[in-house]
Amino acid sequence: MLNFPKPTVEQFFRTYTITNFTVSGDEKRLIFTSNLNGKMNLWAMDLPDTFPYLFAHHDEACSFIKVDPNNRFVLAGFDKDGDENHHIYALPAEGGLPQPLVTGEASEKYFFSHLSEDGERLYYMTSEDNPSFLNARVRDLRTDTDQLIHEGEESLTELAAVSKDEEAYVYLCSFANTYVTGYVKSGENKNYLTPNPDKVHVVFDPIFTDNQTIYFLTDYESEYSYLAKFDLGSKQFSKVLTIENESIQLLKWHKENQCFYLITEKGVTDVMYRYEVASGKLHTLKSPVDVIDQCHVTTSGSIFLLGRSATVPSNIFQSVDGEDWQQLTNNGVLGVKNEDMVEPEIVNYSSYDGMEIEALLFKAHPEYDNGHTIFWPHGGPQASERKMFRSMFQCFLNRGYSIFAPNFRGSTGYGASFVKMVEQDWGEGPRLDCVAGVEWLVNNKISTREKLFLVGGSYGGYMALLLHGRHSEYFKAVVDIFGPSDLFTFVNSVPPHWKPLMERWLGDPIRDEERFTKDSPVTYLDGMTKPMLVIQGAKDPRVVKEESDQIVAKLKKQGRDVEYLVLEDEGHGFAKKENEINVYKRMLDFLDQHQS
Repeated sequence: MLNFPKPTVEQFFRTYTITNFTVSGDEKRLIFTSNLNGKMNLWAMDLPDTFPYLFAHHDEACSFIKVDPNNRFVLAGFDKDGDENHHIYALPAEGGLPQPLVTGEASEKYFFSHLSEDGERLYYMTSEDNPSFLNARVRDLRTDTDQLIHEGEESLTELAAVSKDEEAYVYLCSFANTYVTGYVKSGENKNYLTPNPDKVHVVFDPIFTDNQTIYFLTDYESEYSYLAKFDLGSKQFSKVLTIENESIQLLKWHKENQCFYLITEKGVTDVMYRYEVASGKLHTLKSPVDVIDQCHVTTSGSIFLLGRSATVPSNIFQSVDGEDWQQLTNNGVLGVKNEDMVEPEIVNYSSYDGMEIEALLFKAHPEYDNGHTIFWPHGGPQASERKMFRSMFQCFLNRGYSIFAPNFRGSTGYGASFVKMVEQDWGEGPRLDCVAGVEWLVNNKISTREKLFLVGGSYGGYMALLLHGRHSEYFKAVVDIFGPSDLFTFVNSVPPHWKPLMERWLGDPIRDEERFTKDSPVTYLDGMTKPMLVIQGAKDPRVVKEESDQIVAKLKKQGRDVEYLVLEDEGHGFAKKENEINVYKRMLDFLDQHQS
Protein backbone atom coordinates (compact mmCIF):
# COMPACT_ATOMS: atom_id res chain seq x y z
CA MET A 1 0.00 0.00 0.00
CA LEU A 2 1.04 3.59 -0.49
CA ASN A 3 2.23 5.55 2.52
CA PHE A 4 1.81 9.31 2.65
CA PRO A 5 3.66 11.76 4.90
CA LYS A 6 2.04 13.93 7.54
CA PRO A 7 0.37 17.11 6.26
CA THR A 8 2.83 19.91 5.56
CA VAL A 9 2.73 23.45 6.89
CA GLU A 10 1.53 24.60 3.46
CA GLN A 11 -1.52 22.36 3.65
CA PHE A 12 -2.84 24.08 6.76
CA PHE A 13 -2.08 27.52 5.40
CA ARG A 14 -3.68 26.84 2.02
CA THR A 15 -6.92 27.62 3.77
CA TYR A 16 -8.10 31.03 2.70
CA THR A 17 -9.21 34.15 4.45
CA ILE A 18 -12.76 35.39 3.87
CA THR A 19 -13.11 38.76 5.60
CA ASN A 20 -16.47 40.13 4.45
CA PHE A 21 -19.21 39.64 1.87
CA THR A 22 -22.44 41.02 0.48
CA VAL A 23 -25.35 39.80 -1.64
CA SER A 24 -26.92 41.76 -4.50
CA GLY A 25 -30.51 42.94 -4.07
CA ASP A 26 -31.81 40.40 -6.59
CA GLU A 27 -29.93 37.67 -4.67
CA LYS A 28 -28.26 36.50 -7.86
CA ARG A 29 -24.69 37.39 -6.91
CA LEU A 30 -22.60 36.81 -3.78
CA ILE A 31 -19.43 38.96 -3.60
CA PHE A 32 -16.75 38.32 -0.99
CA THR A 33 -13.19 39.27 -0.09
CA SER A 34 -10.61 36.49 -0.08
CA ASN A 35 -6.98 35.71 -0.87
CA LEU A 36 -7.92 32.80 -3.13
CA ASN A 37 -5.18 33.76 -5.61
CA GLY A 38 -2.62 34.51 -2.89
CA LYS A 39 -3.52 38.18 -2.36
CA MET A 40 -6.71 39.83 -1.15
CA ASN A 41 -9.20 40.47 -3.96
CA LEU A 42 -12.95 40.44 -4.57
CA TRP A 43 -14.49 37.17 -5.72
CA ALA A 44 -18.06 36.36 -6.70
CA MET A 45 -20.53 33.54 -7.24
CA ASP A 46 -23.57 33.78 -9.49
CA LEU A 47 -26.08 32.01 -7.27
CA PRO A 48 -27.19 29.27 -7.15
CA ASP A 49 -23.85 28.37 -8.79
CA THR A 50 -21.17 28.11 -6.12
CA PHE A 51 -18.08 28.25 -8.31
CA PRO A 52 -16.11 31.42 -7.42
CA TYR A 53 -14.64 33.71 -10.04
CA LEU A 54 -12.43 36.80 -9.75
CA PHE A 55 -14.71 39.83 -9.54
CA ALA A 56 -12.25 42.66 -8.90
CA HIS A 57 -8.47 42.57 -9.12
CA HIS A 58 -6.64 44.97 -6.79
CA ASP A 59 -4.34 42.80 -4.60
CA GLU A 60 -5.21 44.73 -1.42
CA ALA A 61 -7.29 44.28 1.73
CA CYS A 62 -10.92 45.38 1.41
CA SER A 63 -12.80 47.12 4.23
CA PHE A 64 -16.35 46.96 2.82
CA ILE A 65 -18.42 45.88 -0.20
CA LYS A 66 -21.68 47.58 -1.16
CA VAL A 67 -23.85 46.80 -4.18
CA ASP A 68 -25.91 49.62 -5.66
CA PRO A 69 -29.64 48.97 -4.94
CA ASN A 70 -30.29 49.27 -8.69
CA ASN A 71 -27.36 46.97 -9.51
CA ARG A 72 -25.50 49.59 -11.60
CA PHE A 73 -22.19 49.49 -9.70
CA VAL A 74 -20.35 48.09 -6.68
CA LEU A 75 -18.44 50.12 -4.08
CA ALA A 76 -15.45 48.81 -2.13
CA GLY A 77 -12.74 50.14 0.16
CA PHE A 78 -9.04 49.26 -0.26
CA ASP A 79 -5.86 50.12 1.62
CA LYS A 80 -2.20 49.78 0.54
CA ASP A 81 0.05 46.97 1.83
CA GLY A 82 -1.83 46.80 5.14
CA ASP A 83 -1.47 50.50 6.05
CA GLU A 84 -5.24 50.66 6.86
CA ASN A 85 -5.59 53.96 5.01
CA HIS A 86 -8.69 52.83 3.14
CA HIS A 87 -10.02 54.75 0.14
CA ILE A 88 -13.34 54.20 -1.67
CA TYR A 89 -13.43 52.72 -5.17
CA ALA A 90 -16.19 51.95 -7.68
CA LEU A 91 -16.62 48.94 -9.96
CA PRO A 92 -18.97 48.13 -12.82
CA ALA A 93 -21.82 45.81 -11.84
CA GLU A 94 -20.07 42.93 -13.61
CA GLY A 95 -16.75 43.58 -11.87
CA GLY A 96 -13.38 44.58 -13.24
CA LEU A 97 -10.63 46.92 -12.08
CA PRO A 98 -11.57 49.23 -9.17
CA GLN A 99 -11.64 52.91 -10.10
CA PRO A 100 -10.90 55.61 -7.48
CA LEU A 101 -14.08 57.33 -6.33
CA VAL A 102 -13.42 58.98 -2.95
CA THR A 103 -9.68 59.28 -2.43
CA GLY A 104 -7.03 61.75 -1.33
CA GLU A 105 -3.52 61.73 0.04
CA ALA A 106 -2.03 58.30 0.74
CA SER A 107 -2.02 59.00 4.48
CA GLU A 108 -5.74 59.89 4.59
CA LYS A 109 -8.62 57.54 5.41
CA TYR A 110 -12.06 57.27 3.81
CA PHE A 111 -14.57 54.96 5.51
CA PHE A 112 -17.94 53.97 4.02
CA SER A 113 -21.02 54.86 6.10
CA HIS A 114 -24.18 54.65 3.99
CA LEU A 115 -25.53 54.52 0.44
CA SER A 116 -28.94 56.12 -0.15
CA GLU A 117 -31.83 53.88 -1.18
CA ASP A 118 -31.72 55.23 -4.74
CA GLY A 119 -27.94 54.66 -4.87
CA GLU A 120 -27.22 58.30 -5.68
CA ARG A 121 -25.68 59.64 -2.46
CA LEU A 122 -22.68 58.16 -0.71
CA TYR A 123 -22.11 59.02 2.96
CA TYR A 124 -18.63 58.47 4.35
CA MET A 125 -16.20 59.38 7.13
CA THR A 126 -12.77 60.83 6.43
CA SER A 127 -9.60 61.85 8.22
CA GLU A 128 -9.10 64.60 5.62
CA ASP A 129 -8.86 67.93 7.50
CA ASN A 130 -9.59 66.11 10.78
CA PRO A 131 -7.19 63.19 11.37
CA SER A 132 -8.01 62.71 15.06
CA PHE A 133 -11.81 62.86 15.15
CA LEU A 134 -12.93 62.38 11.49
CA ASN A 135 -15.55 64.29 9.50
CA ALA A 136 -18.75 63.06 7.86
CA ARG A 137 -19.36 63.96 4.23
CA VAL A 138 -21.84 63.09 1.48
CA ARG A 139 -20.96 62.69 -2.20
CA ASP A 140 -23.69 63.16 -4.82
CA LEU A 141 -22.79 60.50 -7.38
CA ARG A 142 -24.91 62.15 -10.11
CA THR A 143 -23.18 65.54 -9.98
CA ASP A 144 -19.89 64.45 -8.38
CA THR A 145 -20.30 67.17 -5.75
CA ASP A 146 -19.25 66.72 -2.15
CA GLN A 147 -20.59 68.27 1.05
CA LEU A 148 -19.38 68.36 4.65
CA ILE A 149 -22.26 67.41 6.97
CA HIS A 150 -20.54 66.96 10.33
CA GLU A 151 -17.20 67.82 11.94
CA GLY A 152 -15.97 65.45 14.61
CA GLU A 153 -14.69 67.08 17.78
CA GLU A 154 -13.44 65.85 21.17
CA SER A 155 -13.93 62.17 20.26
CA LEU A 156 -13.57 59.78 17.34
CA THR A 157 -16.84 60.14 15.40
CA GLU A 158 -18.67 57.70 13.14
CA LEU A 159 -21.77 58.27 11.03
CA ALA A 160 -23.49 54.98 11.83
CA ALA A 161 -27.04 55.28 10.44
CA VAL A 162 -29.08 57.48 8.10
CA SER A 163 -32.88 57.60 8.01
CA LYS A 164 -34.70 56.64 4.83
CA ASP A 165 -35.70 60.27 4.18
CA GLU A 166 -32.09 61.31 4.91
CA GLU A 167 -33.26 63.90 7.41
CA ALA A 168 -31.85 62.23 10.54
CA TYR A 169 -28.36 60.87 11.28
CA VAL A 170 -27.02 58.75 14.10
CA TYR A 171 -23.45 59.49 15.17
CA LEU A 172 -21.33 57.37 17.51
CA CYS A 173 -18.64 59.07 19.58
CA SER A 174 -15.84 56.83 20.85
CA PHE A 175 -13.88 57.74 23.98
CA ALA A 176 -12.70 54.13 24.48
CA ASN A 177 -13.72 50.65 23.38
CA THR A 178 -16.00 50.55 26.42
CA TYR A 179 -17.27 54.13 26.22
CA VAL A 180 -19.14 54.95 23.02
CA THR A 181 -22.07 57.35 23.13
CA GLY A 182 -24.66 57.79 20.41
CA TYR A 183 -26.89 60.63 19.39
CA VAL A 184 -29.36 61.37 16.62
CA LYS A 185 -29.17 64.68 14.80
CA SER A 186 -32.10 66.05 12.80
CA GLY A 187 -31.70 69.59 11.57
CA GLU A 188 -30.45 71.57 14.53
CA ASN A 189 -31.86 69.08 17.03
CA LYS A 190 -29.50 66.68 18.79
CA ASN A 191 -30.72 63.94 21.13
CA TYR A 192 -28.66 61.29 22.89
CA LEU A 193 -29.97 57.76 22.46
CA THR A 194 -29.35 56.84 26.10
CA PRO A 195 -30.55 58.84 29.13
CA ASN A 196 -27.13 59.88 30.46
CA PRO A 197 -24.20 60.06 28.02
CA ASP A 198 -21.80 60.81 30.89
CA LYS A 199 -22.18 57.27 32.22
CA VAL A 200 -19.61 54.90 30.78
CA HIS A 201 -21.37 52.57 28.33
CA VAL A 202 -21.40 51.64 24.66
CA VAL A 203 -23.90 52.24 21.87
CA PHE A 204 -23.55 50.42 18.53
CA ASP A 205 -25.37 48.96 15.51
CA PRO A 206 -28.10 51.64 15.23
CA ILE A 207 -30.86 50.94 12.70
CA PHE A 208 -33.73 53.16 11.53
CA THR A 209 -36.77 50.89 11.19
CA ASP A 210 -38.70 53.99 10.07
CA ASN A 211 -37.92 57.69 10.01
CA GLN A 212 -38.90 58.07 13.67
CA THR A 213 -37.66 54.87 15.31
CA ILE A 214 -34.08 53.82 16.01
CA TYR A 215 -33.18 50.41 17.40
CA PHE A 216 -29.65 49.88 18.66
CA LEU A 217 -27.47 47.79 20.96
CA THR A 218 -26.14 49.11 24.26
CA ASP A 219 -24.89 48.02 27.68
CA TYR A 220 -26.24 51.19 29.34
CA GLU A 221 -26.58 50.35 33.08
CA SER A 222 -26.01 46.67 32.31
CA GLU A 223 -23.22 44.10 32.30
CA TYR A 224 -24.35 42.72 28.96
CA SER A 225 -25.41 44.54 25.80
CA TYR A 226 -29.10 44.39 24.90
CA LEU A 227 -31.59 45.66 22.30
CA ALA A 228 -32.93 49.17 22.96
CA LYS A 229 -35.08 51.71 21.14
CA PHE A 230 -35.21 55.49 20.79
CA ASP A 231 -38.34 57.28 19.56
CA LEU A 232 -37.57 60.53 17.75
CA GLY A 233 -41.06 61.86 18.29
CA SER A 234 -41.28 61.36 22.05
CA LYS A 235 -37.50 61.51 22.62
CA GLN A 236 -37.89 58.37 24.73
CA PHE A 237 -35.33 55.60 25.35
CA SER A 238 -36.59 52.12 26.22
CA LYS A 239 -35.18 48.66 26.74
CA VAL A 240 -36.58 46.14 24.28
CA LEU A 241 -34.84 42.80 24.80
CA THR A 242 -32.24 41.40 27.17
CA ILE A 243 -30.81 37.89 27.06
CA GLU A 244 -29.44 36.67 30.37
CA ASN A 245 -25.64 36.45 30.56
CA GLU A 246 -25.27 37.03 26.81
CA SER A 247 -24.17 40.20 25.02
CA ILE A 248 -25.92 40.95 21.75
CA GLN A 249 -23.11 41.85 19.36
CA LEU A 250 -24.74 42.04 15.95
CA LEU A 251 -28.14 43.30 14.82
CA LYS A 252 -29.90 42.89 11.44
CA TRP A 253 -33.36 44.17 10.57
CA HIS A 254 -35.72 42.38 8.18
CA LYS A 255 -38.30 44.97 7.19
CA GLU A 256 -40.56 42.61 5.28
CA ASN A 257 -41.16 40.34 8.29
CA GLN A 258 -40.69 43.06 10.92
CA CYS A 259 -38.12 41.05 12.83
CA PHE A 260 -34.52 41.31 13.98
CA TYR A 261 -31.77 38.75 13.66
CA LEU A 262 -29.43 38.85 16.64
CA ILE A 263 -26.00 37.35 17.25
CA THR A 264 -24.92 37.09 20.89
CA GLU A 265 -21.53 36.44 22.41
CA LYS A 266 -21.57 33.80 25.13
CA GLY A 267 -18.04 33.12 26.31
CA VAL A 268 -16.13 31.36 23.54
CA THR A 269 -19.13 30.79 21.22
CA ASP A 270 -21.94 32.74 19.52
CA VAL A 271 -25.70 32.17 19.56
CA MET A 272 -28.16 33.28 16.86
CA TYR A 273 -31.77 34.42 17.43
CA ARG A 274 -34.74 35.84 15.57
CA TYR A 275 -36.84 38.40 17.46
CA GLU A 276 -40.38 39.26 16.31
CA VAL A 277 -41.08 42.88 17.19
CA ALA A 278 -44.89 42.75 17.25
CA SER A 279 -45.23 39.60 19.38
CA GLY A 280 -42.00 39.94 21.36
CA LYS A 281 -41.21 36.29 20.63
CA LEU A 282 -37.56 35.23 20.62
CA HIS A 283 -36.55 32.16 18.62
CA THR A 284 -33.20 30.42 18.98
CA LEU A 285 -31.79 29.51 15.57
CA LYS A 286 -29.34 26.80 14.68
CA SER A 287 -25.96 28.16 13.64
CA PRO A 288 -23.69 26.12 11.36
CA VAL A 289 -20.57 27.46 13.13
CA ASP A 290 -19.43 28.40 16.63
CA VAL A 291 -18.31 31.97 15.80
CA ILE A 292 -20.26 34.26 13.44
CA ASP A 293 -18.31 37.11 11.86
CA GLN A 294 -21.00 38.60 9.61
CA CYS A 295 -24.71 38.21 8.87
CA HIS A 296 -26.76 39.41 5.88
CA VAL A 297 -30.54 39.05 5.52
CA THR A 298 -32.04 39.54 2.08
CA THR A 299 -35.45 40.97 1.16
CA SER A 300 -36.83 37.46 0.65
CA GLY A 301 -35.68 36.44 4.12
CA SER A 302 -32.68 34.33 3.16
CA ILE A 303 -29.96 34.42 5.80
CA PHE A 304 -26.30 34.45 4.83
CA LEU A 305 -23.57 33.94 7.45
CA LEU A 306 -19.80 34.22 7.41
CA GLY A 307 -18.38 32.19 10.27
CA ARG A 308 -15.96 29.56 11.52
CA SER A 309 -15.40 26.94 14.21
CA ALA A 310 -12.25 25.50 15.76
CA THR A 311 -11.90 22.91 12.99
CA VAL A 312 -13.84 24.77 10.26
CA PRO A 313 -12.14 27.69 8.46
CA SER A 314 -14.10 30.80 7.44
CA ASN A 315 -16.99 29.91 5.14
CA ILE A 316 -20.22 31.47 3.92
CA PHE A 317 -23.52 29.67 4.57
CA GLN A 318 -27.11 30.25 3.45
CA SER A 319 -30.44 29.33 5.04
CA VAL A 320 -34.09 30.17 4.43
CA ASP A 321 -35.27 29.36 7.97
CA GLY A 322 -32.24 29.54 10.29
CA GLU A 323 -32.34 25.78 10.82
CA ASP A 324 -31.05 24.07 7.68
CA TRP A 325 -27.90 25.55 6.16
CA GLN A 326 -26.15 25.22 2.82
CA GLN A 327 -22.41 25.82 2.78
CA LEU A 328 -21.73 28.03 -0.25
CA THR A 329 -17.93 28.17 -0.04
CA ASN A 330 -15.71 25.14 0.36
CA ASN A 331 -12.81 26.53 2.35
CA GLY A 332 -11.07 23.69 4.15
CA VAL A 333 -7.66 22.34 5.06
CA LEU A 334 -6.03 20.69 2.06
CA GLY A 335 -6.07 16.91 2.52
CA VAL A 336 -7.05 17.06 6.22
CA LYS A 337 -10.46 15.99 7.53
CA ASN A 338 -12.19 17.92 10.32
CA GLU A 339 -12.03 14.90 12.62
CA ASP A 340 -8.24 14.83 12.22
CA MET A 341 -8.03 18.30 13.74
CA VAL A 342 -8.48 19.28 17.39
CA GLU A 343 -11.54 20.65 19.16
CA PRO A 344 -10.60 22.59 22.30
CA GLU A 345 -11.64 21.83 25.84
CA ILE A 346 -13.19 24.74 27.78
CA VAL A 347 -11.47 24.93 31.16
CA ASN A 348 -11.63 27.29 34.12
CA TYR A 349 -9.04 28.21 36.72
CA SER A 350 -8.73 30.64 39.64
CA SER A 351 -6.40 33.59 39.26
CA TYR A 352 -4.23 35.25 41.91
CA ASP A 353 -7.22 37.10 43.45
CA GLY A 354 -9.77 34.29 43.14
CA MET A 355 -11.28 35.54 39.88
CA GLU A 356 -12.39 32.74 37.58
CA ILE A 357 -10.69 32.73 34.18
CA GLU A 358 -11.99 30.73 31.23
CA ALA A 359 -9.52 29.27 28.76
CA LEU A 360 -9.33 27.03 25.72
CA LEU A 361 -7.06 23.99 25.91
CA PHE A 362 -6.15 22.30 22.63
CA LYS A 363 -4.49 18.94 23.27
CA ALA A 364 -2.41 17.45 20.48
CA HIS A 365 -3.57 13.99 19.43
CA PRO A 366 -1.60 11.34 21.37
CA GLU A 367 0.01 9.96 18.20
CA TYR A 368 1.42 13.42 17.40
CA ASP A 369 2.10 14.79 20.89
CA ASN A 370 5.70 16.00 21.25
CA GLY A 371 5.25 16.86 24.94
CA HIS A 372 5.47 20.64 24.43
CA THR A 373 2.78 23.28 24.98
CA ILE A 374 2.35 26.78 23.54
CA PHE A 375 0.99 29.45 25.87
CA TRP A 376 -1.02 31.92 23.72
CA PRO A 377 -2.19 35.26 25.20
CA HIS A 378 -4.67 36.69 22.68
CA GLY A 379 -4.56 40.12 21.05
CA GLY A 380 -6.88 43.04 21.64
CA PRO A 381 -6.64 43.23 24.59
CA GLN A 382 -10.41 43.83 24.57
CA ALA A 383 -11.09 40.75 22.48
CA SER A 384 -11.02 37.04 23.35
CA GLU A 385 -9.85 33.66 22.18
CA ARG A 386 -12.86 31.79 20.88
CA LYS A 387 -13.75 28.48 19.25
CA MET A 388 -12.62 29.69 15.85
CA PHE A 389 -10.28 28.25 13.28
CA ARG A 390 -6.65 29.33 13.27
CA SER A 391 -4.37 27.74 10.70
CA MET A 392 -1.50 28.26 13.14
CA PHE A 393 -3.25 26.32 15.90
CA GLN A 394 -4.22 23.31 13.81
CA CYS A 395 -0.85 23.19 12.04
CA PHE A 396 1.11 23.32 15.28
CA LEU A 397 -1.22 20.79 16.92
CA ASN A 398 -0.55 18.48 13.99
CA ARG A 399 3.16 18.91 14.73
CA GLY A 400 2.57 17.78 18.32
CA TYR A 401 2.30 21.09 20.20
CA SER A 402 -0.63 21.49 22.60
CA ILE A 403 -1.98 25.06 22.97
CA PHE A 404 -3.40 26.92 25.97
CA ALA A 405 -5.28 30.20 25.38
CA PRO A 406 -6.66 32.04 28.45
CA ASN A 407 -9.30 34.77 28.35
CA PHE A 408 -7.65 36.96 31.00
CA ARG A 409 -9.34 40.02 32.48
CA GLY A 410 -10.08 42.53 29.77
CA SER A 411 -11.45 39.83 27.46
CA THR A 412 -14.87 40.25 25.86
CA GLY A 413 -17.77 37.86 26.39
CA TYR A 414 -17.81 37.95 30.20
CA GLY A 415 -19.59 41.21 30.97
CA ALA A 416 -18.75 44.92 30.80
CA SER A 417 -16.94 45.05 34.15
CA PHE A 418 -14.59 42.25 33.13
CA VAL A 419 -13.73 44.01 29.84
CA LYS A 420 -12.93 47.28 31.62
CA MET A 421 -10.43 45.62 33.97
CA VAL A 422 -7.62 46.00 31.42
CA GLU A 423 -8.14 49.73 30.99
CA GLN A 424 -5.15 51.59 32.43
CA ASP A 425 -3.91 48.19 33.64
CA TRP A 426 -2.25 46.50 30.70
CA GLY A 427 0.52 44.83 32.62
CA GLU A 428 -0.61 43.85 36.12
CA GLY A 429 -3.97 42.03 36.38
CA PRO A 430 -3.88 40.41 32.91
CA ARG A 431 -0.23 39.39 33.40
CA LEU A 432 -0.99 37.74 36.73
CA ASP A 433 -3.98 35.97 35.18
CA CYS A 434 -1.54 34.55 32.62
CA VAL A 435 0.91 33.51 35.32
CA ALA A 436 -1.93 31.73 37.15
CA GLY A 437 -2.74 29.98 33.85
CA VAL A 438 0.84 28.78 33.53
CA GLU A 439 0.77 27.46 37.08
CA TRP A 440 -2.54 25.69 36.35
CA LEU A 441 -0.90 23.95 33.39
CA VAL A 442 2.01 22.83 35.56
CA ASN A 443 -0.14 21.78 38.53
CA ASN A 444 -2.40 19.74 36.26
CA LYS A 445 0.64 18.08 34.65
CA ILE A 446 -0.30 19.34 31.19
CA SER A 447 3.07 21.01 30.79
CA THR A 448 6.31 21.76 32.57
CA ARG A 449 8.48 24.86 32.62
CA GLU A 450 11.02 23.00 30.52
CA LYS A 451 8.46 22.33 27.77
CA LEU A 452 6.43 25.54 27.58
CA PHE A 453 6.72 28.02 24.73
CA LEU A 454 5.29 31.54 24.75
CA VAL A 455 3.75 32.97 21.56
CA GLY A 456 1.59 36.08 21.08
CA GLY A 457 0.62 38.73 18.55
CA SER A 458 -0.35 42.42 18.94
CA TYR A 459 -1.40 42.84 22.59
CA GLY A 460 -0.54 39.15 22.88
CA GLY A 461 2.93 40.06 21.58
CA TYR A 462 3.16 42.75 24.25
CA MET A 463 2.13 40.22 26.89
CA ALA A 464 4.66 37.70 25.54
CA LEU A 465 7.42 40.31 25.91
CA LEU A 466 6.28 41.29 29.39
CA LEU A 467 5.94 37.71 30.62
CA HIS A 468 9.36 36.94 29.15
CA GLY A 469 10.95 39.86 30.95
CA ARG A 470 9.27 39.27 34.31
CA HIS A 471 8.74 35.49 34.35
CA SER A 472 11.28 33.96 31.99
CA GLU A 473 11.71 30.98 34.34
CA TYR A 474 8.38 29.60 33.07
CA PHE A 475 9.27 29.48 29.38
CA LYS A 476 11.64 27.73 27.00
CA ALA A 477 11.54 30.27 24.12
CA VAL A 478 9.38 33.21 23.02
CA VAL A 479 7.78 34.44 19.79
CA ASP A 480 6.60 38.06 19.63
CA ILE A 481 4.44 39.03 16.62
CA PHE A 482 4.19 42.85 16.30
CA GLY A 483 3.87 43.48 20.04
CA PRO A 484 4.32 46.93 21.66
CA SER A 485 7.61 46.98 23.55
CA ASP A 486 7.52 50.42 25.22
CA LEU A 487 4.26 52.02 26.33
CA PHE A 488 5.78 55.51 26.16
CA THR A 489 6.64 55.20 22.48
CA PHE A 490 3.55 53.10 21.65
CA VAL A 491 1.04 55.65 22.96
CA ASN A 492 2.57 58.34 20.74
CA SER A 493 2.87 56.21 17.59
CA VAL A 494 -0.68 54.90 17.14
CA PRO A 495 -2.80 56.22 14.23
CA PRO A 496 -4.14 59.76 14.86
CA HIS A 497 -7.77 58.59 15.10
CA TRP A 498 -6.78 56.19 17.90
CA LYS A 499 -5.26 58.92 20.05
CA PRO A 500 -8.56 60.21 21.51
CA LEU A 501 -9.11 56.67 22.86
CA MET A 502 -5.72 56.18 24.49
CA GLU A 503 -6.38 58.07 27.75
CA ARG A 504 -9.04 55.67 29.00
CA TRP A 505 -7.54 52.62 27.32
CA LEU A 506 -3.92 52.97 28.37
CA GLY A 507 -3.48 56.20 30.33
CA ASP A 508 -1.35 59.33 30.18
CA PRO A 509 2.44 58.87 29.88
CA ILE A 510 3.17 61.93 32.02
CA ARG A 511 0.60 61.43 34.75
CA ASP A 512 1.07 57.65 34.75
CA GLU A 513 4.84 57.61 34.24
CA GLU A 514 5.46 55.14 37.06
CA ARG A 515 2.87 52.66 35.76
CA PHE A 516 4.00 53.04 32.14
CA THR A 517 7.53 52.24 33.24
CA LYS A 518 6.42 49.26 35.32
CA ASP A 519 4.24 47.84 32.53
CA SER A 520 6.66 48.39 29.62
CA PRO A 521 8.50 45.26 28.46
CA VAL A 522 11.70 47.26 27.78
CA THR A 523 11.99 47.81 31.54
CA TYR A 524 12.78 44.12 31.93
CA LEU A 525 15.47 43.51 29.33
CA ASP A 526 17.65 41.83 31.94
CA GLY A 527 14.99 39.15 32.39
CA MET A 528 14.69 38.37 28.70
CA THR A 529 17.18 35.55 28.67
CA LYS A 530 15.40 32.93 26.53
CA PRO A 531 15.72 32.62 22.74
CA MET A 532 13.36 34.91 20.86
CA LEU A 533 11.81 35.29 17.41
CA VAL A 534 10.34 38.72 16.65
CA ILE A 535 8.04 39.19 13.63
CA GLN A 536 6.91 42.58 12.29
CA GLY A 537 5.05 44.07 9.33
CA ALA A 538 6.91 47.11 8.02
CA LYS A 539 3.65 48.94 7.13
CA ASP A 540 1.90 48.22 10.44
CA PRO A 541 -0.02 51.38 11.47
CA ARG A 542 -1.15 50.06 14.86
CA VAL A 543 2.11 48.76 16.28
CA VAL A 544 4.74 50.52 14.20
CA LYS A 545 7.94 48.80 13.16
CA GLU A 546 9.99 50.91 15.59
CA GLU A 547 8.34 49.04 18.49
CA SER A 548 10.02 45.82 17.36
CA ASP A 549 13.19 47.52 16.07
CA GLN A 550 14.01 49.02 19.43
CA ILE A 551 13.65 45.92 21.56
CA VAL A 552 15.52 43.75 19.06
CA ALA A 553 18.37 46.28 18.97
CA LYS A 554 18.55 46.49 22.76
CA LEU A 555 18.57 42.71 23.20
CA LYS A 556 21.17 42.16 20.49
CA LYS A 557 23.34 44.79 22.15
CA GLN A 558 23.23 42.64 25.28
CA GLY A 559 24.20 39.58 23.26
CA ARG A 560 20.83 37.81 23.50
CA ASP A 561 19.65 35.13 21.09
CA VAL A 562 17.13 37.08 18.94
CA GLU A 563 15.93 36.39 15.41
CA TYR A 564 14.11 39.21 13.60
CA LEU A 565 11.79 38.77 10.62
CA VAL A 566 10.37 41.88 8.90
CA LEU A 567 7.67 41.68 6.20
CA GLU A 568 8.16 44.72 3.97
CA ASP A 569 4.72 44.56 2.33
CA GLU A 570 2.54 43.69 5.32
CA GLY A 571 0.76 45.63 8.04
CA HIS A 572 -0.89 44.38 11.24
CA GLY A 573 -1.30 40.82 10.02
CA PHE A 574 -0.49 38.77 6.93
CA ALA A 575 -2.74 39.47 3.95
CA LYS A 576 -0.48 37.81 1.39
CA LYS A 577 -0.60 34.03 1.42
CA GLU A 578 3.07 33.36 0.65
CA ASN A 579 4.12 35.73 3.43
CA GLU A 580 1.81 33.96 5.87
CA ILE A 581 3.19 30.54 4.96
CA ASN A 582 6.79 31.73 5.27
CA VAL A 583 6.11 33.34 8.67
CA TYR A 584 4.65 30.21 10.20
CA LYS A 585 7.27 27.94 8.65
CA ARG A 586 9.89 30.14 10.29
CA MET A 587 8.00 30.06 13.58
CA LEU A 588 7.64 26.28 13.51
CA ASP A 589 11.33 25.86 12.69
CA PHE A 590 12.14 28.14 15.63
CA LEU A 591 10.04 26.10 18.06
CA ASP A 592 11.37 22.78 16.75
CA GLN A 593 14.92 24.08 17.07
CA HIS A 594 14.42 24.88 20.75
CA GLN A 595 12.62 21.71 21.83
CA SER A 596 15.72 20.07 23.25
